[in-house]
Amino acid sequence: MTTWEYMTTPLLIHNTAAILNNWGKQGWELVQVVPGPEGGLVGYFKRPSGGQGVANAGLGAAAQAAQQFGDA
Repeated sequence: MTTWEYMTTPLLIHNTAAILNNWGKQGWELVQVVPGPEGGLVGYFKRPSGGQGVANAGLGAAAQAAQQFGDA
């Protein structure tokens, strides 16, 4: 049975395609986009869980994306 890990991240309107492509390259599949609690958009992603050692992989990817796109 496939198990999944999930991640949410804000999506910057002016750079959405680059952000989505970045997550896709890391194996994340976009599941849904919803309005954020303070405006803007939030993306919900999933990918198959790889077992031990992968549980926090999304945190590293989120930090990398925030650094890469946070100042865009």
